[in-house]
Amino acid sequence: MYEKSLKTLEYEKIIGLLAEEAESSVTRDFILTIKPSSSLDQVSQWIEETDEAFKLLIKRGKPPLYGVKDIYNEIKRSQMGGVLSPEGLLKIAESLRCAHDLKEYFSESQEEDSASYPLVEEMISRLSYFDYIEKAIYRAIISEDEISDDASPKLRTIRIEKKRRAEGIKSKLNSMITSETNKRYLQDSIYTLRDGRYVVPVKREFKAEVPGMVHDMSSSGATLFVEPMAVVELNNQIRELDLEEKKEIERILRDLSAKVGQRSGELSINEKILKRLDFIFAKGKLALRQRASKPVLNQEGIINMKKARHPLLDPEKVVAIDIFIGETFDTLVVTGPNTGGKTVSLKTVGLLTAMAQSGLFIPAGENSQVAVFDNIYADIGDEQSIEQSLSTFSAHMVNIVDILNRYKDNSLILFDELGAGTDPTEGSVLAIAILEEIRKKDVRAIATTHYNQLKVYAMTTAGVQNASMEFDIESLSPTFRLLIGIPGKSNAFEISRRLGLGQEIISSAKDLVEAENIQFEDMLGEIEKNREIIAEERAQAERSREETKKLEEKAKAYRDKTEEMREDLLDQARREARDIIRQAKEEAKLVIDEIKEISRNIEGDSARRLGQATELLRSKEKELRDQLGSDLLKLDVEKSTKDLKVGDSVSIPSLRQEGVILSEEDQDGKVMVQVGIMKMSLPKTSLLAIEGQAKSQAQEKTKKIYSTKSKFIKKEIDLRGMNVEDAIFKLDKYLDDAYLSGLKTVEVIHGKGTGALREGLKPYFKSHKHIKKTRYGNLDEGGDGVTVVELK
Repeated sequence: MYEKSLKTLEYEKIIGLLAEEAESSVTRDFILTIKPSSSLDQVSQWIEETDEAFKLLIKRGKPPLYGVKDIYNEIKRSQMGGVLSPEGLLKIAESLRCAHDLKEYFSESQEEDSASYPLVEEMISRLSYFDYIEKAIYRAIISEDEISDDASPKLRTIRIEKKRRAEGIKSKLNSMITSETNKRYLQDSIYTLRDGRYVVPVKREFKAEVPGMVHDMSSSGATLFVEPMAVVELNNQIRELDLEEKKEIERILRDLSAKVGQRSGELSINEKILKRLDFIFAKGKLALRQRASKPVLNQEGIINMKKARHPLLDPEKVVAIDIFIGETFDTLVVTGPNTGGKTVSLKTVGLLTAMAQSGLFIPAGENSQVAVFDNIYADIGDEQSIEQSLSTFSAHMVNIVDILNRYKDNSLILFDELGAGTDPTEGSVLAIAILEEIRKKDVRAIATTHYNQLKVYAMTTAGVQNASMEFDIESLSPTFRLLIGIPGKSNAFEISRRLGLGQEIISSAKDLVEAENIQFEDMLGEIEKNREIIAEERAQAERSREETKKLEEKAKAYRDKTEEMREDLLDQARREARDIIRQAKEEAKLVIDEIKEISRNIEGDSARRLGQATELLRSKEKELRDQLGSDLLKLDVEKSTKDLKVGDSVSIPSLRQEGVILSEEDQDGKVMVQVGIMKMSLPKTSLLAIEGQAKSQAQEKTKKIYSTKSKFIKKEIDLRGMNVEDAIFKLDKYLDDAYLSGLKTVEVIHGKGTGALREGLKPYFKSHKHIKKTRYGNLDEGGDGVTVVELK
C-alpha cells in the first residue's frame, strides 16, 4: 500500500486510536505496524474476526485480557535449561491465568450460541492451561523481588532459624548499648546493619574499649561501625543461613523453570494467540467507540457508503455523507464552495476504505459497501515548499506525476483541486486530460474542482458523474451534504450581492463573463431549483404516506382494543384503590412506631400528649379503612401541584387528612407537611390545594397546634452530660417545636467542660434549615457554655 497516501489520509491516527484499545504493550507495538491488505480473502477474515469480537463485547462485556505478556525471552531461556527470574516466572503465571480466564469467558458465551463465533472459538480452543504450573509459581513467588516462605519446607525452616539467631544478636546488642559502662563509648545507643552484619556505632577514640571487627566508618571519621566480638559467631551463623537461603531459592526457581521448559511449545502458541485475541478485541472496542458498522466487501470496485462520517471528527458535529461510485460510473467530479466539505468527503472515502482493508469496522450506516483495492493513491492538500521552490501547482503536479507512474488496475485515486494553482483555462484542460488518462485502466477516481469545464466534461462523458457540496444561499453557509448527480454552482454573484457589493459592479462583472458561461450557470441554477422542488414533493409524499399508514394502524388498534382497554381501566382503578388503602395503613404504622420510639425518650406531659396523638392516629386509620371505597376512584387528581408553595394548605387524599406545607420540594419530589401534631415527608404530586373556606379551616387548625406548642415550649434546652449523637437527637425535635411555636431566639446549654459537645454541635447548627445564625452567650447568659440560636 502506498505509504505517502496513507499518511495523507491520516491513517496512522486511526491506528493510534486502535492501539489505545489494546490491553498490553506487546499488542500495541504490533498494532502500530499493521497496514491495509489488498487480498479479499485476508480482509474478509479480518472483518469476520472484528465482527465476532464486536458481538462478544456487546453480549459479554470486555474479555479478561489483562495477562497478555511478552514471554518470548522467558520461553527461549527455559528451553535452553536456564533459570528464570521471579519476574519472568510471574509473567508466565499471568499468561496462564489469562488463558484460563479466557476459556471461562468464552464457555459462558458458547452456552448461548456456539455457532456465532467460529474464528474466536477456534483460537481459544487452542489455548493451553497448566494449573499446576500457575499454582506452583503463585505459591512460591510473592512479587518480583520476594519469594514466599511457602515455596518449600526447607526455606521456611531456614528463615525461622535466621529470625531466631537475629533475635539473639539483638538481645545481646541491646544489653550492650543500654549498659552504663558502654554508653560513653558509643556515638548513639543503637545498632544497625553493615554488609548484612549487626554493628554498633563506636566513637573513634574508644575503639580499643569495644573489641570487635570494624566494617565501616562515618564520612567524618568520628564514628566506627564495629561488630562486637560477642556477636561475631552469631553473625557468622546468620551469614551461613543467608547462603543456604540463597541456594534454596535458586533450587526453587530452577524447578519452576524446568516445569515451564517442559511446556515451552504450548506456552509459545499461547503467547501468539493471546496477542492476536487482544488485537481482535481492540478492533471490536474501537468499533463500539466509533459507533461503526461492518462493511460489505467486494472486488468489483463498488463503493456505496451510507451516512459515512470522518472518524477523526467529532461524531456529534460531523455531517454524514452518502457517496457511491463503481456501478454506473467510475469517475466522480465534485464541485462546491471553499470550506464546503469537498476535501473532508474525499478523505472520508479514502480513509474508510483503508480502515476496511485493515479489518476495521467503518463509521457508516449498515450494509455500506467497500471495495478491496490493490492500492489507494491520494493527492490532497497544499504541499508547496519554499525550500524546494515548489508552488501549489508544482507541488500537486509532482504528486500527480508520481501517481501516474505507479497506478495499476483496481486502484482508488483521489485528486483534491485537480488542475488548481495555475491559469484556469490551462488547468481545466490539463485536469480533463489527466482524468482521461487514468480512465484507460480499471480504476475508481474522485476529483474535486472549481472549474466549469470539468462540470461540462462530467455531464457529457459516459462513465463520469457530477457531484456537489450543497450551499445554503440564505444563510451564506455550506450544509456539508454531498449531492451526487448535481453539478455545483459557483454562486459568486449572488453571495457578493448578499454581502453588500453594489449592483452596478455585479452587472458589470456579468457583462464581462461569456454568454455561454452565464447560460451554463443559469442552467445549473434551474437544475438545483427543480431538484429542491422534487425533493420537497417526494418528502411531502413520503410524510403523507407515513401519516396515513399510522392513522390506519391507530384506528385498527383502537377498534381491536376498545373493550380490552375498558376492562383494563376498571381493573387498574380497583388495584389503585387497594394500593391507596395499603399505603395509608403502612404510613400510619410507620408514624405510630416513630411516636412509640420518641415516647420512650421523653417523660411527663409530652409523653401523655404523644399517647393521645397515637390513639387519634389509630382511630383515623380505622375511619380511613372503613370509609375508603368506590368513591376513591372519583378523587380529583388532575389539579396541578406545581404552584404549591411553603405555607399553602393542602389535602392529602391517601390519608384523608389536611395539612400545611413546611418546606420546598426536594430532589426526590417530596415536601415536608405538618399534619396535626406530626410532620410527614410526602410526594408533592400526592397533594391537592385547598381553596376557600376549607383552606381557612386548615390554617386555623394549624394555628391552634402552633399555639398549643408555644404554651409548653421553653426558650432554652439543657444538653449537659450528653454525647453529641444523643444531644443532636434531642435538639432536633426541640428546634422543630420552637420553630413551629414562632420563637425567634432560643438558648442551647451545652456547658464548657472539654468543649467536645460544643464543637460537635457546630456543624449541626450550620446545616440546620431553621437556623439563621448562632453566637456564644454573653457573660450574663452563660458565656461560651451557651449557644444562642436565632431562628428564621
